[in-house]
Amino acid sequence: SMKRTAMEGPSSNSGSDGGMTKNMASSTEKRGTLDTLLTRPSPFSNESGSLPIGEFDPSNAKSTLSQARVLVIGAGGLGCEILKDLAMSGIPNVDVVDLDTIDVTNLNRQFLFRQKDVGSSKADVAARFINKRCPWMKVTAHHGKIQDKGPSFYASFQCIISGLDNVEARRWLNATVCGLVEFDEDGDPDPSTIIPIIDGGTEGFAGQARVIIPRITSCFECSLDAFPPQRSFPLCTIAETPRRPEHCIAYASTLQWPREFPDKKLDTDSPDDMKWVYEKAAERAAKYNIAGVTYMMTLGVVKNIIPAVASTNAIISAACVNEAIKILSFASQNLNTYMMYMGATGIHSHTFVYERKENCPVSSSAVMKMNISSTKSLNELIQQLKDGDLRLKAPSITVGGSGTTLYMQKPPSLEQATRPNLDKPLGKLISSGEELTITDPVFPEISVGLKIVFAD
Repeated sequence: SMKRTAMEGPSSNSGSDGGMTKNMASSTEKRGTLDTLLTRPSPFSNESGSLPIGEFDPSNAKSTLSQARVLVIGAGGLGCEILKDLAMSGIPNVDVVDLDTIDVTNLNRQFLFRQKDVGSSKADVAARFINKRCPWMKVTAHHGKIQDKGPSFYASFQCIISGLDNVEARRWLNATVCGLVEFDEDGDPDPSTIIPIIDGGTEGFAGQARVIIPRITSCFECSLDAFPPQRSFPLCTIAETPRRPEHCIAYASTLQWPREFPDKKLDTDSPDDMKWVYEKAAERAAKYNIAGVTYMMTLGVVKNIIPAVASTNAIISAACVNEAIKILSFASQNLNTYMMYMGATGIHSHTFVYERKENCPVSSSAVMKMNISSTKSLNELIQQLKDGDLRLKAPSITVGGSGTTLYMQKPPSLEQATRPNLDKPLGKLISSGEELTITDPVFPEISVGLKIVFAD
């Protein structure tokens, strides 16, 4: 009986196993199951909470869960746990998106993978494992970037659970889903176009779960100030899909060094050790056509790797799926809107409401205002948009009223045609008080209004 899977349950044979089955059945009757919560009225239903989004109907809550389509973004540490929790909660129609492939370092905590899966797509293997182990599940895998999917793909789901490992991907997803919301003639959001996002994240023994109701609650961009520019890197990313020079440095220091010198600890104060890391990082960067690895950057990166803790992943994933069940069925009160878990010095959690930012470029339609000297060049304005609160990546700028293009990043022909404007002073290009329209890859499907007022 020790060889049976957990899904097969205890034996129905007579004897001690049979007695155990009866005891478990009796215990379940007393304790109840998720079905109990979904099929009877509750004094704590969704409409009684501080963030009501629907009215609980016990007569169809179970069928709602069984018919809902849920998107899971990420099949790594959080994603494996989320998929397992959805299977155990009776939510069968799930899609999962992940760019990464499986590395041997994933196997200690990402339990849907085995040694034979190393090198394979995380999304494909995770979906196949869940579908085989849990026959009622219909998990569809998508191997690739979230940016490769269009708005209509995200609009086809009733709920999105995010297990992403970086701020920039969260910003893109947040802007995309918020951009799906349509408004009626009174300016109110159309509920049928609102796709809730449940965002989970972990860092060592700390984690967070957050509910985002686009255009209703605060969005991820509203709280961007709480996230300093990322200086540490998730293990999954550096092992499988390096995209930045820092990823290559982290790979050399945390994965290559132990393999090459298993009995020697990396000495970050040793020039010889740091030179070895730099050279290996440079080799990896060349392999992936990544520029920018330097010796000084190597010194700054080697101490900033995020540890992955399985228990934290389990707790945060459970919180995320719990919120998904409540959002889809209205069986209980939603989290409003942020839960922080702190497990480094004990087990503590804290919830609070993240307020909307009045001038958020994503969740509000307010025009932002910037005071700047008329002698500043367009290029200096673009740099300020990158380094300032908006943290843009590659902004393109047009004049709102006339539609004149000041600078366009793509296509190459238009970039070349507007490039001479970069060195011109703003006073030669626009008038004080004019509104500019800013587009950027960070905000797909959304443009930002920026009113320029000359300080001089």
